[in-house]
Amino acid sequence: MFKWHKLGKVFTPQDVTNRPWLKEFAQAPATLIFDDFVRVYFSCRPPADESGQYVSHSAYIDVDRADLFKVRHISERPVLELGSLGEFDQFGTYPISVARDGDIVRAYYAGWTRCESVPFNVGIGLALSTDEGRTFVKAGRGPVLPYSPDEPFVLSGPKIRRFNNTWYLFYIAGSKWKMADGRAEPVYKIRLATSEDGIRWTKLNRNLINSIVEDDEAQASPDVIFAGGKYHMFFCYRYSTNYRGKEKGYRIGYASSVDLINWHRDDSKAGLTVSDTGWDDEMVSYPHVFEIDGKTYMAYLGNQVGRNGFGLAILDGKLGDV
Repeated sequence: MFKWHKLGKVFTPQDVTNRPWLKEFAQAPATLIFDDFVRVYFSCRPPADESGQYVSHSAYIDVDRADLFKVRHISERPVLELGSLGEFDQFGTYPISVARDGDIVRAYYAGWTRCESVPFNVGIGLALSTDEGRTFVKAGRGPVLPYSPDEPFVLSGPKIRRFNNTWYLFYIAGSKWKMADGRAEPVYKIRLATSEDGIRWTKLNRNLINSIVEDDEAQASPDVIFAGGKYHMFFCYRYSTNYRGKEKGYRIGYASSVDLINWHRDDSKAGLTVSDTGWDDEMVSYPHVFEIDGKTYMAYLGNQVGRNGFGLAILDGKLGDV
């Protein structure tokens, strides 16, 4: 199994005092590596409105490359504007995934809208940056990966990767809504689409990862990295209902593949789970694995899916060792 050593919590949004749109949550960390710092994108929220509804923004912090716990800068405003009335991202951009494409930084993000019969729906949008990822301009007013007959709702959790001159977009798609204690809960599975230009996508149209804890297991955050001659996917999963406590909350899983299409799941190798006490003693989720200066790190969320920030772990050894 992989051996991760937890280093602690990197960022606590509640400590930020001069950005009213950044009060809670630092969800779904994603990195962009620079020469002397690492930019970590995440999604955050201002306080709920008078009816208890949230919006979600995307932001970043810059941490020192030599000391990933030293915050050098916090974005002064969200990197993306929310959508206009009736658009797919009117109420949120969460999560966001970034990748360099020459002098441009691409961002694929989940745009949230509110619904009447269920709490929300989500589609995946594209935005581009020409200022090294400080701000992004949307490619259009609608999603680049929308609902389809096989994926009727909740397209979210994009993770963009480029392998062998092809763009790979790992994401989740809803398969059903189920009622639990008067609340509609979504069930979603990990999927894949490929593209030559990053705009027109071909969906694989099947689930990548088998379910283990139950048929309606919800899966998210499929983070893929290549090492040791194969592809490694770290992701998170949970029960479909009653998952906001410790017993059925998010855990981190693992799968491997040699072709990016067929995956073998073996969660016993994941190597990172909840702590006995502290900020991540109920759940761990939304893993993001990245390599810098010969070391492999995992950024991840703790309790309440990152309400109080994200943390960091370092791998003992190399990804290719397992």
